[in-house]
Amino acid sequence: MSTYPEVHGEPTKTGTAFLETATATIQNFAPINKIHQHLCAFHFYAYDMTRQVEAHHYCGHQNEDMRQCLIYDSPDADARLIGLEYIVSENLFLGLPDEEKPLWHSHEYEVKSGVLFMPGVPGPIERQDLEKVAKTYGKVFHFWQVDRGNNLPLGLPQVMMALTRDGQLHEDLLRGVEKRFGISINNERENRAHITGPTHGIHPLANGGGKGLKTELREVDCRPTDSVPRVFV
Repeated sequence: MSTYPEVHGEPTKTGTAFLETATATIQNFAPINKIHQHLCAFHFYAYDMTRQVEAHHYCGHQNEDMRQCLIYDSPDADARLIGLEYIVSENLFLGLPDEEKPLWHSHEYEVKSGVLFMPGVPGPIERQDLEKVAKTYGKVFHFWQVDRGNNLPLGLPQVMMALTRDGQLHEDLLRGVEKRFGISINNERENRAHITGPTHGIHPLANGGGKGLKTELREVDCRPTDSVPRVFV
């Protein structure tokens, strides 16, 4: 269950619930129905590693080289949609422009350390997919800063990053996940010792290039300059 403040608003009315049930039997939810897995991991704000959140990914493949994930703050029915992540293969990542690469993070440490896992999935089955994930890169934006106690998604979307080494994750977050999902991160670390990361190693421009990243809003003067013909008067 989420520990964040509840969303302001009236409880869902019976009429609304009835309407949702009716439309659910009629409409096509093909994009959502492609979701095939639930991954639990942790993200931190790219400009402030002290701000860390539990992130539940619900993912579907676009193809063998790309999957896309909706991110919620919990696995419960009333969970809040707080962000999204695109996950691409090493080949697709290497083809990105260099100015784009810092927005993407590696997954090798998350997988090998055990802090990224698939709730309820037996280890041998889980590891088959995570062997692929360890070689990928992800790009994440969070829209809802639930760690601040915001009751609504306020402010600009923010770039998020993933853990890359021991000692970064807050101990209380780690222990909370272990208790709620009945797992041992250390046991998973041992079971995943054979897993390898990207073939060419983690790219030096990934993970923010080792620097912080923050989304900011700037005003831009869009008025036409004297050198641009003013066609419309």
